[in-house]
Amino acid sequence: MSLLRIDEIFNFEKGVLQSSKCVPGEYDFITASSDWKTHNEYTHDCEALIFAAAASGSLGRTHYVNGKFISSDLCFIITPKDQENLPVDLKFYHILFNELKDEIVRNTKAGTSKEAIGLGSFGKYQLPYFDIDTQIEIKNRFVKSEDLKSDLSNELNYQVELVKKLRQQLLQDAVQGKLVEQNPKDEPASELLKKIKAEKEKLIAEKVIKQGKIQEAEKQEELLFEIPDNWVWCNLDEISKNITDGTHQTPTYTKEGRIFLSAQNIKPFKFMPEEHKFVSEETYQEIIKNRKPEKGDILIARVGAGIGEAAVINQEIEFCFYVSLGLVQPFKEYLNTEYLALVINSPYGVKYAKGNISSKGGSAGNFNLGRIRSFLIPLPPLAEQNHIVQKLDELMHYCNELEASIKQSESQNEKLLKQVLREALRKEPVEV
Repeated sequence: MSLLRIDEIFNFEKGVLQSSKCVPGEYDFITASSDWKTHNEYTHDCEALIFAAAASGSLGRTHYVNGKFISSDLCFIITPKDQENLPVDLKFYHILFNELKDEIVRNTKAGTSKEAIGLGSFGKYQLPYFDIDTQIEIKNRFVKSEDLKSDLSNELNYQVELVKKLRQQLLQDAVQGKLVEQNPKDEPASELLKKIKAEKEKLIAEKVIKQGKIQEAEKQEELLFEIPDNWVWCNLDEISKNITDGTHQTPTYTKEGRIFLSAQNIKPFKFMPEEHKFVSEETYQEIIKNRKPEKGDILIARVGAGIGEAAVINQEIEFCFYVSLGLVQPFKEYLNTEYLALVINSPYGVKYAKGNISSKGGSAGNFNLGRIRSFLIPLPPLAEQNHIVQKLDELMHYCNELEASIKQSESQNEKLLKQVLREALRKEPVEV
């Protein structure tokens, strides 16, 4: 191996076409982007490398092309200079340019606000040069390793999907009473429900809370399943003091003040108040009338791609919130709210939330309060609710460890491919 300047090994020139002047056609238009376009004319008909020389975010990216093409004026077109005395395999140098991308850019770029690489500095950069047989040998070794990496990546992706399916199956088993053994000594859930109803009727009579408006959902029965004998079906409103949503008016945000949250602040089982906005004290006091969240309450996303996703408020924090969130305030002295969130986030709960079928004008993409109140909950005895939550935490922790192990394998897989190339360039034997 020897080190030679790029301008000793290759001819190179700037491309000529501005992206804004591209006219879709039958020839490849190669830009700095990972995706190519087409153009109705071509300037070259050959094998070449296209090097991004003046494109923010893509600087140093190298494409391989063989055929009729035209290149962006932000790129260099690289072709062999002397195939008789300095023969090159362009596919090998395609691999090499991309492997050395960061180093090439670091040593050749100019400018601060808009970085670019000039023809002169590019040509002076030194690359490793091998005889043609070694180039082909290294290329073939790398391609073989890349194929193995691709096969392994496919297998790892498959394993990730299996873990996702395992999580969903565990959630569904939990809400169907299949996750833990039934204890015949537990007080039946029907007795628990009687206590909650009596407490709720008392609070309504005392005008402490109001009766929620139920909106029965069509075909909800199709989602139901068999539950253990000591469980009971009940709607979410029956076991909640209050179910409401946030302010329907977009507030005026302030630089500091009271915390304001929306649907983006929750994911399944994750209450994430850190990235929030602020509103004034006056706005806060107005919004929290009849809807002041407390630790242990449940927030549900009412709109968007995450519709139906739920999380328990697991910390003491004062905040107000937007209409994109629903607030469920269960009778926490009788219920494990983590179990209720588990039901809402289960495959059963997701189907109900995203199905959004109602008899009174429910609209797609809006999980309205009537349907949240009428959401049927498979309710176990309190002791079993606690047992289910504990067992599921253990199993989900196991799933997390599996997922972390898979991600570590993916990282090692990527590092292995780079190591294969580095060792090949040093002409050290590498097994693949």
